[in-house]
Amino acid sequence: MTEKLSDKTDIKSLTLPELTEELKTKGQQPFRAKQIYQWMHEKCARSFDEMTNLSKDFREQLKEWYAYTALQTVQVQESRIDGTKKFLFALADGNVVESVWMQYKHGNSVCISSQVGCRMGCKFCASTLDGLERNLLPSEMLDQIYAITLATGERVSNVVVMGTGEPLDNYDNLLKFIRLLTDENGLHISQRNVTVSTCGIVPRMRQLAEEKLQITLALSLHATTDEKRKRLMPIANRYSIRELMEACEFYFRQTGRRITFEYSLVGGVNDWEEDAAELSALAAPLCCHINLIPVNPIKERDYVRSDANKIQAFKNMLEKNNKNVTIRREMGRDIDGACGQLRRRYKEEPSGGMKRA
Repeated sequence: MTEKLSDKTDIKSLTLPELTEELKTKGQQPFRAKQIYQWMHEKCARSFDEMTNLSKDFREQLKEWYAYTALQTVQVQESRIDGTKKFLFALADGNVVESVWMQYKHGNSVCISSQVGCRMGCKFCASTLDGLERNLLPSEMLDQIYAITLATGERVSNVVVMGTGEPLDNYDNLLKFIRLLTDENGLHISQRNVTVSTCGIVPRMRQLAEEKLQITLALSLHATTDEKRKRLMPIANRYSIRELMEACEFYFRQTGRRITFEYSLVGGVNDWEEDAAELSALAAPLCCHINLIPVNPIKERDYVRSDANKIQAFKNMLEKNNKNVTIRREMGRDIDGACGQLRRRYKEEPSGGMKRA
C-alpha cells in the first residue's frame, strides 16, 4: 500500500522546522522556508508559480526538487435545501476522495477523508465496499480544506475527520495533519475545533490520548453489546465494548476532553428501548456526549433508517437518564449524503460519464 506518490519530497507535508532544515540542505536561508510555508498553508497557493515574492529561477528550482500537492476538483454537488456542498477531488495518482462543506450558525465545517477507501468493513457504510486503496498523505488531507476554502471564499472554522477512511488506521499521517492544520503559521485552526472519528482501534485510541491533544475524539459505537456490534462492525471481533470504554476513560483522563459517542440508528437493529437503556448504562461512568445519527441507506445493504418517532423516543429515553444527547442535523439530504456514495457512483460511471466541475 504505497503512500509516497513521487520520488520527490512532498513539500506540503513538511512542518516549518522540517522545511527550514530541508531548504538549508539546498543552501537556502531560513526566511525562505517561512515564505513558502505561508504561501502553502495560509494563502493556500495552488502551485509554486503563485509564490510571487520568490524569484522565477527559485520557483523553477522548487519544481525540480519537490512534489506539490494540489487536488483537482472533479465534481461539486450543492444542496438546494441547506447549501451543503459535496466535493469530489482527484489525487495525483488518479484516485478520488470526497469532502463536505457545511454551514452552521457557529461557523463553517469541513468533513474530510483520511484514506482512499476503507478496510474496516462497517456494514452500513459505502466507503468500505471496495476495501482500502491507500492512505492519504498529510498534504492530501490538508488540501481538501484548502481547496474548499478557495472554492467557497470563506474561512473554515471546524474540521471533522469523518469522511472516507478510518483515521486511526492512518495514524502517523493523521497526527502530522493535525499539527500542520493547527500550526499558528498556517490556518491556525484551534485543536478544540478538530474532531477525529474512529470505529474503535483501541491501541491507537490510547496512543492518541498520550499525545494530549485538545481535539475531540468521536467513537463510532453504534451498538451496546458485543454481539450486536459484531453484526454491524467487524472491528468488534478484535476489541470488546469493555476495552473500548476503558480506552475512552483513559482518553478523558489524559486530555480532559469528553468523548463523543456516534450512534447510527438502524431500523429494527439497534433502535429498541433496551438499546437506549444499555447505552445509558454504558455512558453513565464517562464524561461523554451522545450523537444519534439517522443512518443513510445504501443500495448494497438492506439496512434502513429508524423512523422519526422511534428516533425521538430513543433520544427522550437517554435524556430521562440525564444523558447529553443530540440528533445529528441532516445536511445535504438531496445530494449523495453518505460517506463514499459520490466516489462510488463516480467509479461506476463509464469513462466521461460524470462532468468535471
